[in-house]
Amino acid sequence: MTRKDYGILAAAGSAAMLLGALGFQYIGDLPPCKMCYWQRYAHVAAVVMGVAIWLYPARFVAALGGLAALASAGLGGYHAGVEQKWWQGPTTCTSQSIDGLSTEDLMAQIMNAPVVRCDEIPWDLFGISMAGWNMIISLGLAALWLMALRRG
Repeated sequence: MTRKDYGILAAAGSAAMLLGALGFQYIGDLPPCKMCYWQRYAHVAAVVMGVAIWLYPARFVAALGGLAALASAGLGGYHAGVEQKWWQGPTTCTSQSIDGLSTEDLMAQIMNAPVVRCDEIPWDLFGISMAGWNMIISLGLAALWLMALRRG
């Protein structure tokens, strides 16, 4: 396979991930949180790199595609850790401690809470959340981009 073939295959994988995410959102009625959108942006960049490598199969295009896939994998891993409560996520989409809050502060926190929280797992398969699966699959896509980078 050529650099172009590997790049297009990796980009097709990112396109499939985006279609799957949209399917969960619109067919499965599972709206995305803020961190889910971040992971999608990286896949969009990888798809754009797939179009670019189809037009101009250069090493730097493969490198950029690989970076996009690695970014999505990193964001997915970070998001999965937030879901598992291994570390704190962004305060704009996770639950906050209510210790020591006045009634007014607590009410303000409730009223300003995001509709979809980043620290809850809405769906999983074999104990792995969507964010975790995104990390795993994105690492595989990054490997395809690496193969594209190494091809002549």
